[in-house]
Amino acid sequence: MTSLAYAMGALGQGAPSQGGADFSFIIVMAAIFAIFYFLLIRPQQKRQKELQEMINNLQHGDMVVTTGGIHGKIAALTDQIVTLEIADKVRIKVSRGNVASVTQTATKQ
Repeated sequence: MTSLAYAMGALGQGAPSQGGADFSFIIVMAAIFAIFYFLLIRPQQKRQKELQEMINNLQHGDMVVTTGGIHGKIAALTDQIVTLEIADKVRIKVSRGNVASVTQTATKQ
């Protein structure tokens, strides 16, 4: 039993500590953050930027799909609201943020 006490006491009395382990932990965490940034965060920011650009470039006559799955043609635009014509003489108003994609751009005349 005394040999166990001596063995435990040796750690507290000048035994070399592992100081490099702290530095390697920081390097591993930085590498993990870099992987997350380049595989998850950066592509998501790029998609968000492209979506915002698409929403800002909406034009009268574009064919669009909303996030709810409604297909329609843009009949009117304001800063916040898009009026879609989904059938003859049937118009609905949706928020600009709810436009998911442009399926066909309007032809310029």
